[in-house]
Amino acid sequence: MSFSIGFPNAGAITIAGKSTATINALSESTSEASTLALGTEDEGDTTQVRAGGGAPAEGKAESGGNQSIAVKILLKRIQELQQQLREQQQQLAAAQAASYPTEEAKASIVMAIQGQIADTNGALLEVTGHLVTELAKGSSAGGVISTTA
Repeated sequence: MSFSIGFPNAGAITIAGKSTATINALSESTSEASTLALGTEDEGDTTQVRAGGGAPAEGKAESGGNQSIAVKILLKRIQELQQQLREQQQQLAAAQAASYPTEEAKASIVMAIQGQIADTNGALLEVTGHLVTELAKGSSAGGVISTTA
Protein backbone atom coordinates (compact mmCIF):
# COMPACT_ATOMS: atom_id res chain seq x y z
CA MET A 1 0.00 0.00 0.00
CA SER A 2 1.38 3.39 -0.91
CA PHE A 3 0.23 6.96 -0.85
CA SER A 4 1.59 10.32 -1.85
CA ILE A 5 1.26 13.83 -0.56
CA GLY A 6 1.23 16.82 -2.87
CA PHE A 7 2.56 20.25 -2.02
CA PRO A 8 1.20 23.31 -3.81
CA ASN A 9 4.63 24.96 -4.06
CA ALA A 10 7.14 22.09 -3.87
CA GLY A 11 9.97 24.31 -5.12
CA ALA A 12 9.82 26.36 -1.92
CA ILE A 13 10.47 23.37 0.37
CA THR A 14 13.89 23.33 2.02
CA ILE A 15 15.58 20.60 4.02
CA ALA A 16 18.30 21.71 6.42
CA GLY A 17 18.40 25.02 4.56
CA LYS A 18 18.93 23.41 1.15
CA SER A 19 16.48 23.34 -1.75
CA THR A 20 15.13 20.07 -3.06
CA ALA A 21 17.19 20.48 -6.24
CA THR A 22 20.36 20.76 -4.14
CA ILE A 23 19.36 17.73 -2.07
CA ASN A 24 18.70 15.72 -5.23
CA ALA A 25 22.05 16.73 -6.73
CA LEU A 26 23.89 15.80 -3.53
CA SER A 27 22.02 12.51 -3.37
CA GLU A 28 22.93 11.65 -6.97
CA SER A 29 26.59 12.55 -6.50
CA THR A 30 26.73 10.52 -3.29
CA SER A 31 25.10 7.60 -5.04
CA GLU A 32 27.61 7.78 -7.89
CA ALA A 33 30.51 8.07 -5.45
CA SER A 34 29.36 5.09 -3.42
CA THR A 35 28.86 3.05 -6.59
CA LEU A 36 32.44 3.79 -7.58
CA ALA A 37 33.69 3.18 -4.04
CA LEU A 38 31.98 -0.19 -3.86
CA GLY A 39 33.43 -1.20 -7.20
CA THR A 40 30.06 -2.04 -8.74
CA GLU A 41 30.67 0.22 -11.70
CA ASP A 42 33.85 0.75 -13.71
CA GLU A 43 35.18 4.25 -13.75
CA GLY A 44 36.98 3.78 -17.03
CA ASP A 45 40.41 4.42 -15.55
CA THR A 46 42.21 1.20 -14.65
CA THR A 47 45.42 2.92 -13.53
CA GLN A 48 44.21 3.79 -10.05
CA VAL A 49 46.58 3.36 -7.16
CA ARG A 50 44.91 2.28 -3.96
CA ALA A 51 46.38 3.22 -0.61
CA GLY A 52 46.25 0.97 2.43
CA GLY A 53 46.66 1.62 6.10
CA GLY A 54 45.01 4.10 8.40
CA ALA A 55 43.40 7.41 7.67
CA PRO A 56 45.81 9.95 6.15
CA ALA A 57 46.91 13.19 7.71
CA GLU A 58 44.96 16.27 6.67
CA GLY A 59 47.74 17.75 4.55
CA LYS A 60 48.35 14.51 2.71
CA ALA A 61 44.67 14.11 1.87
CA GLU A 62 44.53 17.52 0.24
CA SER A 63 47.83 17.26 -1.60
CA GLY A 64 46.68 14.18 -3.49
CA GLY A 65 49.05 11.58 -2.09
CA ASN A 66 48.61 8.07 -3.41
CA GLN A 67 44.93 7.58 -2.53
CA SER A 68 42.35 6.25 -4.91
CA ILE A 69 39.67 8.58 -6.18
CA ALA A 70 37.04 6.64 -4.22
CA VAL A 71 38.92 7.19 -0.94
CA LYS A 72 39.22 10.91 -1.66
CA ILE A 73 35.49 11.15 -2.42
CA LEU A 74 34.59 9.24 0.73
CA LEU A 75 36.85 11.43 2.88
CA LYS A 76 35.29 14.56 1.40
CA ARG A 77 31.78 13.17 2.03
CA ILE A 78 32.71 12.41 5.66
CA GLN A 79 33.85 16.00 6.12
CA GLU A 80 30.58 17.27 4.61
CA LEU A 81 28.52 15.05 6.90
CA GLN A 82 30.52 16.13 9.95
CA GLN A 83 29.88 19.78 9.06
CA GLN A 84 26.17 19.05 8.56
CA LEU A 85 26.10 17.31 11.94
CA ARG A 86 27.67 20.33 13.64
CA GLU A 87 25.06 22.62 12.05
CA GLN A 88 22.22 20.33 13.15
CA GLN A 89 23.57 20.23 16.70
CA GLN A 90 23.59 24.04 16.71
CA GLN A 91 20.00 24.03 15.45
CA LEU A 92 19.06 21.62 18.24
CA ALA A 93 20.67 23.82 20.88
CA ALA A 94 18.86 26.88 19.51
CA ALA A 95 15.54 25.01 19.39
CA GLN A 96 15.93 23.86 22.97
CA ALA A 97 16.72 27.39 24.14
CA ALA A 98 13.86 29.04 22.21
CA SER A 99 10.44 29.65 23.69
CA TYR A 100 7.33 28.07 22.17
CA PRO A 101 3.60 28.55 22.75
CA THR A 102 3.23 25.00 24.10
CA GLU A 103 5.47 22.24 25.35
CA GLU A 104 4.11 19.98 22.61
CA ALA A 105 5.32 22.39 19.92
CA LYS A 106 8.77 22.52 21.47
CA ALA A 107 8.92 18.72 21.81
CA SER A 108 7.82 18.29 18.21
CA ILE A 109 10.50 20.61 16.84
CA VAL A 110 13.23 19.17 19.06
CA MET A 111 12.31 15.61 18.05
CA ALA A 112 12.34 16.56 14.36
CA ILE A 113 15.87 17.95 14.67
CA GLN A 114 16.95 14.90 16.67
CA GLY A 115 15.63 12.74 13.83
CA GLN A 116 17.71 14.70 11.33
CA ILE A 117 20.76 14.23 13.56
CA ALA A 118 20.10 10.49 13.73
CA ASP A 119 19.81 10.33 9.92
CA THR A 120 23.08 12.23 9.52
CA ASN A 121 24.79 9.93 12.03
CA GLY A 122 23.53 6.92 10.08
CA ALA A 123 24.85 8.35 6.82
CA LEU A 124 28.18 9.10 8.48
CA LEU A 125 28.44 5.52 9.73
CA GLU A 126 27.57 4.17 6.28
CA VAL A 127 30.18 6.30 4.51
CA THR A 128 32.77 5.40 7.16
CA GLY A 129 32.03 1.72 6.57
CA HIS A 130 32.53 2.20 2.83
CA LEU A 131 35.82 3.99 3.54
CA VAL A 132 37.05 1.12 5.71
CA THR A 133 36.09 -1.35 2.97
CA GLU A 134 37.85 0.73 0.33
CA LEU A 135 41.00 1.09 2.42
CA ALA A 136 41.00 -2.65 3.13
CA LYS A 137 40.93 -3.38 -0.62
CA GLY A 138 44.29 -1.72 -1.14
CA SER A 139 45.94 -2.97 2.01
CA SER A 140 48.09 -6.04 1.54
CA ALA A 141 50.23 -5.69 4.65
CA GLY A 142 49.09 -7.82 7.54
CA GLY A 143 46.87 -9.98 5.40
CA VAL A 144 48.14 -13.17 6.98
CA ILE A 145 49.00 -13.07 10.66
CA SER A 146 50.38 -16.04 12.52
CA THR A 147 48.83 -16.39 15.95
CA THR A 148 51.02 -19.31 17.05
CA ALA A 149 53.80 -18.65 19.51
